[in-house]
Amino acid sequence: MARILIACECSGAVRDAFTRHGHYAMSCDLQDSDTPGNHYIGDVMDIINDGWDLIIAHPPCTYLSKAGARWLYKGGKLNEERMKQGLAGKEFWQAMMDAKCERIAVENPTPLKIFNLPPHTQVIQPFQFGHPYSKRTLLWLKNLPILVPTNVIDNYTPFLPSNTGGKKRGQSYSVGISKNAKQSSNTFHGVAEAMAEQWGKLL
Repeated sequence: MARILIACECSGAVRDAFTRHGHYAMSCDLQDSDTPGNHYIGDVMDIINDGWDLIIAHPPCTYLSKAGARWLYKGGKLNEERMKQGLAGKEFWQAMMDAKCERIAVENPTPLKIFNLPPHTQVIQPFQFGHPYSKRTLLWLKNLPILVPTNVIDNYTPFLPSNTGGKKRGQSYSVGISKNAKQSSNTFHGVAEAMAEQWGKLL
């Protein structure tokens, strides 16, 4: 039985998918799990080097994501405090990649170039895994194969809001489907199942 750590997850989606496939999976977050299951409440750095066979991490992207560019350069001036928080976010992101584990996957949206994250391994979309939504997600993989799409949907709609300020300027925009930040960060079940099915076979 392989040991899998799902870092920075409170939805339980990835944890539960690996559990269904017969593995010992633990999620970890500063908040409690949304669903019953094996979950550690606290700092993931307390347990990240505890002999895991696979780590799948979803580090916070609030200050790293390209979607926050307008706040980093609000009014055309660099927000020093937000820059500091972004650098701390990069350090935490790097700690996930540098964990003492043979196989690692780190997931995040497209980062701001100023933080100079290394090149990603793969781009995935929910519509490649049976969900009628687009949500561009990057994967950085260590000793793992790329995730193969399982059920490609041709008709889909944006899951996240995009260029909402463009409405006043007559530009294209999307209000998205997601209602809050927590919902936006959850892993789609189709993606979680693909991870458990495809990567679980390697363990």
